[in-house]
Amino acid sequence: MKRTGAWIAVRALEALGIKFTFGIPGVHNTELYDELNSSPSITPVLVTHEGGAAFMADGVSRTSDLTGTLVIVPAAGATHAASGIGEAFLDGVPMLVICGGIRTDLDKRYQLHELDQHAFLKALTKATFLVTRHEDIAPTLFKAWEIAHSGEPGPVFVEIPVNLQMFPGEAGELPAPPVIAKPQRAAAADIRRAAEMLLAAKHPAMFLGWGARDAFEQTRAIAELLQAPVATTLQGLSVFSAAHPLHTGFSFGAAAVPAARNAFADCDCLLAVGTRFAEIATGSFGVTVPPNLIHSDINPAVFNANYPAAVTLEGDASAVLAALLAELQKLGASGTANTALHARIQRDKLAYNDEWLRHDCGGKVNPAVFFNALRAAMPDDSIAVVDDGNHTYLTAELYPVRQPKGLIVPTDFNSMGYAVPAAIGARLANPQREVFAIVGDGAFTMTCMEIVSATRLGLGLVFYVFHDGELSQIAQAQEIPFNRKPCTALGAIDFSGVAIATGAEYIRVPSNDEVSAAIAQARELAAGGRPVIVDLIMDYSKRTAFTQGAVKTNFKRLPLAQRLRMVTRAVRRKITG
Repeated sequence: MKRTGAWIAVRALEALGIKFTFGIPGVHNTELYDELNSSPSITPVLVTHEGGAAFMADGVSRTSDLTGTLVIVPAAGATHAASGIGEAFLDGVPMLVICGGIRTDLDKRYQLHELDQHAFLKALTKATFLVTRHEDIAPTLFKAWEIAHSGEPGPVFVEIPVNLQMFPGEAGELPAPPVIAKPQRAAAADIRRAAEMLLAAKHPAMFLGWGARDAFEQTRAIAELLQAPVATTLQGLSVFSAAHPLHTGFSFGAAAVPAARNAFADCDCLLAVGTRFAEIATGSFGVTVPPNLIHSDINPAVFNANYPAAVTLEGDASAVLAALLAELQKLGASGTANTALHARIQRDKLAYNDEWLRHDCGGKVNPAVFFNALRAAMPDDSIAVVDDGNHTYLTAELYPVRQPKGLIVPTDFNSMGYAVPAAIGARLANPQREVFAIVGDGAFTMTCMEIVSATRLGLGLVFYVFHDGELSQIAQAQEIPFNRKPCTALGAIDFSGVAIATGAEYIRVPSNDEVSAAIAQARELAAGGRPVIVDLIMDYSKRTAFTQGAVKTNFKRLPLAQRLRMVTRAVRRKITG
């Protein structure tokens, strides 16, 4: 039977369980959008910018079992979406990127949007495909979906030329959609050796990344058997409950909070799961990793990249850890509660929070006051969507996340502008859960107009904007070595105007006294299906443990002559003004 390529593509997406697509209709994908409009199970979502579309798709994939999917135009649509595609690629997030393409049945060059998109997107995706025949459309989409979800997940790009979309061709039978297996490739001998090392250690510990997100029960059980303190990467903040007495916080080195630094100080065997030991996760490589490192990951390329491992365990975290847990139990791990360790972790957490509460914020909002009030108000299954900036590390250190996939954040690609659109995607994928965004004022200006999409869709979302008038994470990094902060002042911005323009509600919070009431009011308005902008006049004068630790680590790593030059320059500028 002959069918248009658009018909075939949409039937394939339906078979894959795609529920939402994100993008903007254009010359080269109007046939796809017309067919999507007739789909009983897929909702095409119009965005204001394809970068927002990619972040929305990312939010869908990170917080649910759905696959975030783009339907974009070639050239400009692909370049606009590139930041979100790159974020998904470096962060290990599955994404299906479907793009229109120029006509391949013409002998003309210099067509509208003519660009070698595959060369451009090669470094940002796991694979790219150019479909040339109608009968290849469904198998290619199925293969792309399989690649996106297999091994370390990531985005896959499929170009469907507009002539295939428009004209009928032989479709063939729709193949069966693929099924993704969760491999466990670690050898039994390595599983046993890892278990023996952990049981022989005096002070074992665990470091969990995003790759452990589906192993919530296994990591908890192993931590309890070993009575091992647990730290997470930034992206992995939600993989282990902050309410657990063995949870210590984000990272474990010089850039970590005191609870993690102290609990890991004497670690003699580390079980690291689903982490690459990347720069942010390690506070600019400022962690001390013991020789007895057991490293588990689905991607063997991460092993020994930054820190040598005594044992490597390749495979899906849930499968590998299930095998390791069984081996630990077989070897007689007891799990007797280490009450002294629990008490020390809790003391350190409370002391750090008290330190923040005692800080003089000059009449502005104290970050700890805000996060304490937010945590008290929000249900455990709510989803926090965090952007990139100083507010990221404040959230990591001051907001306890208690359930899996309860917080998502751009990490290794580090895209500012992530939170507003990603929160929209997370809310669409999780209509039964409260979703809110935490975003700095600089990041907010990048994508705040995407709130138009939230208003049009009737999504109740709260956007907590940390408003201080600077690109603060960079400004703080500039201040120490340069004694000045060039090109990081945002100037005066009235975010009430953004609310008027996008149809959102607006609440201004100038000081601590208004915080709790503002959170309650924002949640009530959002429950009625309205997006809400909460403008928090935030004090950033106190630096996070991450910022202080990372700056010191990077400074110590510089050659002596460069350290002397930077110190001399800073002192001279301080004296001369």
